[in-house]
Amino acid sequence: MNGIHTLAFGSVIVGLIVLGLKYFAYYLTGSVALLSDAIESIVNVATAVVALLAIRWSSQPADDEHPYGHHKAEYFSAVIEGVLIIVAALLILREAYFGFLSLKSLEAPWVGLALNGVAGVINAGWSWLLIRRGRQLRSPALVADGRHLFTDVLSSIGVLGGVGIAAVSGWSVLDPALAAAVALNILWSGWGLMRESVSGLMDEAVAPETLARIREIILAEAKGAIEAHDLRTRHAGRMTFIDFHLVVDRNTTISTAHDICDRLEKAIKEEVGEALITIHVEPDNKVKHSGIVIF
Repeated sequence: MNGIHTLAFGSVIVGLIVLGLKYFAYYLTGSVALLSDAIESIVNVATAVVALLAIRWSSQPADDEHPYGHHKAEYFSAVIEGVLIIVAALLILREAYFGFLSLKSLEAPWVGLALNGVAGVINAGWSWLLIRRGRQLRSPALVADGRHLFTDVLSSIGVLGGVGIAAVSGWSVLDPALAAAVALNILWSGWGLMRESVSGLMDEAVAPETLARIREIILAEAKGAIEAHDLRTRHAGRMTFIDFHLVVDRNTTISTAHDICDRLEKAIKEEVGEALITIHVEPDNKVKHSGIVIF
């Protein structure tokens, strides 16, 4: 099991632990706000399972039906996470509505808040790890999972403060009001996840700074060629697809042109990580005097 699979499996375990703590906190207090936090944790577990399955699927090698691999599966994971987050928000809004209709004082609030606080600390640490390692491993599913957990952490902080104020002041209306605020917050998070995932599914180009770095590498490593033009890039999960035309002198041997391409591929992969690079070699009558002029 590689690092991505280990982290994805760990998310399921951490999610179950946090869910248990938060639900027990709700059981002790009867707080609608703490229940909303527990409902969000149910979504965390579900999305962690979806992410694990998507990561396993995306890591499968290319086959006859998917010659470019299965890397986009991770984007579907993030879309599903967004949908589940929105469903959870609607469920929380329902609980908040009934909470407003039937206000009640909290029971054993401080024990419940302590348990919820421990769950929040666990989520914060795991969220930081997922985002950091997800970016290093270029895994959209891990980054999406980490960002959602971070939203959960922010929600938990607000819930802890609000429920604490409600317990001290006796303002019972704060409890369902906080639940409604949590629902609106995670609705925004779900929308953000879905928007970013759609960008990946639509073959969005690499970031401008990455594209600039690729152009610099081509300029530095394509000695012996004349120019490179029609450079295109796109993302598919951890894989970056790059293709461009490389113009060489018509008297250049196939072996020499091949060596230039190998040098370019090696340098680009060292910069961007996993990449599938296609270089179309052309004779000098195809020169456009645009793009990346080598000399």
